[in-house]
Amino acid sequence: MAATASATAAPGRDAGGEDFAAMLDQTLGRDAGFEGSVITGHVLRLTDEFAIVDVGLKSEGRVPLKEFAPPGMAPEVKPGDTVELFVERYEDRDGAIVLSREKARREESWTNIEKAFAANQRVTGTIYGRVKGGFTVDLGGAVAFLPGSQVDIRPVRDVTPLMGTPQPFQILKMDRARGNIVVSRRAVLEETRAEQRTELIQGLKEGMIIDGVVKNITDYGAFVDLGGVDGLLHVTDIAWRRINHPAEALQIGQPVRVQVIRFNPETQRISLGMKQLEADPWEGIAAKYPPGTKFTGRVTNITDYGAFVELEPGVEGLVHVSEMSWTKKNVHPGKIVATSQEVEVMVLDVDAGKRRISLGLKQVQGNPWEVFLDQHPIGSTIEGEIRNITEFGFFIGLTADLDGMVHMSDISWDEPGEVAITKYNKGDIVRAKVLDVDVEKERISLGIKQLQVDPAADVLDRIHKGDIVTCVVTAVQSNGIEVKVDDVLGGFIRRAELARDKADQRAERFAVGEKLDAKVTAVDRAARKLSLTIKGKEVDEEKQAMADFGSSDSGASLGDILGAAIRRRNQQAQQETE
Repeated sequence: MAATASATAAPGRDAGGEDFAAMLDQTLGRDAGFEGSVITGHVLRLTDEFAIVDVGLKSEGRVPLKEFAPPGMAPEVKPGDTVELFVERYEDRDGAIVLSREKARREESWTNIEKAFAANQRVTGTIYGRVKGGFTVDLGGAVAFLPGSQVDIRPVRDVTPLMGTPQPFQILKMDRARGNIVVSRRAVLEETRAEQRTELIQGLKEGMIIDGVVKNITDYGAFVDLGGVDGLLHVTDIAWRRINHPAEALQIGQPVRVQVIRFNPETQRISLGMKQLEADPWEGIAAKYPPGTKFTGRVTNITDYGAFVELEPGVEGLVHVSEMSWTKKNVHPGKIVATSQEVEVMVLDVDAGKRRISLGLKQVQGNPWEVFLDQHPIGSTIEGEIRNITEFGFFIGLTADLDGMVHMSDISWDEPGEVAITKYNKGDIVRAKVLDVDVEKERISLGIKQLQVDPAADVLDRIHKGDIVTCVVTAVQSNGIEVKVDDVLGGFIRRAELARDKADQRAERFAVGEKLDAKVTAVDRAARKLSLTIKGKEVDEEKQAMADFGSSDSGASLGDILGAAIRRRNQQAQQETE
C-alpha cells in the first residue's frame, strides 16, 4: 500500500509540478507581453523623483515625476490618482517595471491626432519651445513643429505672448513612423479671418463706428485691422490738426476707434476716419476769427509760397509770402519764420466753405512807410548813406529796411543828371530833402538840389508864355539849338522855329555864345525848361509892322514896310542906349 501510495503520489507530484510551471510560464508570459503597451495604474506614493504605481503586475512600476506636467510646470499627481501609463520594460536591473506617462500621453495623442488629421479637424496645442526655423508645440503629449512662417498671418517679432497658452492649430502633415508632425496657426487664423471678413463685409455701412487695431503705417496713412478686413486711415483723416506723418499720432498695435467714411462693396475698399468722431473746429469759424483781429499761433509748415500757422488744434491759416514782410521781397519764408515758432498774425480773410483763413504777419507791425511819413513829413531833411547807385539815380538808407531814391534829375540845379551823379560814390553820407512818400507804391522820393533855392525861380516867376526874351546859344544840334536865359534857365528852339523863311531854318547859322531874341511858347516849371521860337517872333513883328505902316491902298511894298519898321526899332534901341 505504501508502494502503491508512493507510486501513486509520484505521478501526482509530477502533474502538480507541471501545472505550476505552466501556470508560472503563463503568468510570466502574460506580464512580459505588456511591454510596449498602455495600461492603467494607481499611484501608491511619491518620492523625490518618481511616482510609485501599481499596474496589477507582480512588481510595482515607477514613473518620473517630470512626466506628469508640461515643461516648466510642477507635477500634477498625488497618491490615489488613476493614470494611463506606457510599459517600457517589464523589469529593469532592480526588478521594477519601467513605466512612462509621457509616452502614454504621446500614444494617446497620436491616435487622436490621426483621427483629427483624417477628418481635417483642428487640434489644440501649446507653444513651449524655440527651434531652428520655428517652434515646438505640445499637442497633448505629441510634439509638433510649427514653422516660423505659420505662426501668424503677418510676421511676428515676439512670440513670447503666445507661448504657454493653449491655441488651435491645423495639421499640415504627419508621419507616425518618423514621429513627424507639422502644424499651422496661420491657417486657423486665415480661416477665422475669412469668416469674420464675410460677416463684417455684409454688415458694413458708411457712417458706422468700429473698433480696430493699427496693422501697418505708411507715409500716406495707416491700415487698420477691423477684424478680418483692413481699412485705410488716410493721414488727412487722422486728426483735424496737421499731421505730417501718421507715426506722429499712431503706432502699430494701437487700438483705435474709427468711422467708415467710404465703402465700395465691389472692390471691398474701406476708407476710415478718426477726426470725424470729433467736433469740427471749423464750425462757426467766421465768428471766431473775424478779419482785422490779431491772434498768436504756431508755425506748422513752411512752403515756397508761404507759411501755415495753427491758430488752434485743427485750424490753420496761410500767411502768404507777400504778407510776411513790408520790406523783404522775394525772400523764402523760411528766412523770416521757423517751424514751431510762435508768431502774432492778423486775420485778413476767412472762407469757411473752402476752409481757408488768410493771415498777415506784416500787418501786426506798423507800415514802415506810414511810420516814416509821420516822423519825416514832406519837406523835412534826412541824412543817410548811399547804399546803391544805378543808371537813373541812387538810393539812400533811411532805416534798417527802408531806402529813399534820389533821381539824377534831383541832384543838381545846374548840371545834367548824368554829370552830377558821377560825383557820388557808394558809402557816401549825404543829406537830402523828402519830396514825396507814396505809401501805396512803397516809394520814398528824395532830392539833394532841393536843399538849395532854385536859382531860376525868379526868372520862372517873371517869364510867361508869349514873352520875348534874350537868349544865349549854348549848343547847336541838327534838330535845333539849345539856349539859356539869364544864365540860369534853359530853353530849346526847334529847327522849324529858327526862321520864318524855310531857307533860313538852319541850325548852323548860329554859333555858341551868340545872342538872339525869341518868343516863349511854353514854360515847363517842373523841368525848368522853356520852349522858344524865332519864327513866331518874326511873324508877330511882321503883323505889327503891317498894322503900323501899311494899308490896303497905300501902294507900299512889304519890303518898304519892313524896312521902315526895322529903322524905327533901331532908332528906339539907339535912344535907349543914349
